[in-house]
Amino acid sequence: MPVKAALPKPVSAVLPSSHTLRVAPQALAAARGGIVSVPPTRGAAGESSALRMRMVQKLAEEGVRDPLVLHAMGTVERHRFVDTALANQAYEDTSLPIGLGQTISKPGVVSRMLELLRNGAQGKLGRVLEIGTGCAYQAAVLSLLADEVYTIERLRGLHDKARENVRTMRLANLHLLFGDGMVGYAKGAPYAGIIAAAGGEAIPQAWIDQLAVGARLVAPVSTTGGAQGAQALVVIDKTAHGIHQTVLEAVHFVPLKSGVA
Repeated sequence: MPVKAALPKPVSAVLPSSHTLRVAPQALAAARGGIVSVPPTRGAAGESSALRMRMVQKLAEEGVRDPLVLHAMGTVERHRFVDTALANQAYEDTSLPIGLGQTISKPGVVSRMLELLRNGAQGKLGRVLEIGTGCAYQAAVLSLLADEVYTIERLRGLHDKARENVRTMRLANLHLLFGDGMVGYAKGAPYAGIIAAAGGEAIPQAWIDQLAVGARLVAPVSTTGGAQGAQALVVIDKTAHGIHQTVLEAVHFVPLKSGVA
């Protein structure tokens, strides 16, 4: 049966009681090292690099501690994934429209979910599944954190745009699929992690079935019984004894839908 979201208190083993965490000095140093090592440049490229650096420093100050997540956020150029008219807002902590009623998530939300997905891993994750490619920004970041990434988009227009966005990036480990994300992608299973960028009334059973034992799933889920209502971030850990669910803070994502369009 699909997993329904309840609202228990967050489990301390999964998330400290305070959402705003003090960043570990070594994590911030590692993140800074990965970004500042880029030689100074002038013009638009140099400006975007500086804005990206400030974005990452802010993420670290607000609690993101995983150095690999911080480095990946500082490496992928978010302005390349939004319309030119919105490029000046690309490194603000805000969601932006990407067409067809969809949005690119806030950097703070992206980094938060990726850190939860990694769950303290020292190196890269193995094979990961993303539900909801959108403009492919999160997928590009994820490709730096996992050995292999499968990402599914149900809207043909966004799928085509995502392919164009990453075309010149030559990410050999990133596979963009057009299809119904509700059913996952069984051919790539089992996955070392599954992450969703859309929220439904429950976690589809197919996702849980395709998750490897010992792996983690991170997704928004409705807390009011409807896809258009309030949502919370849910973490599911699959163990040899079953699944463990933790409901975290409130979030707002586009609704999870079946089929393709």
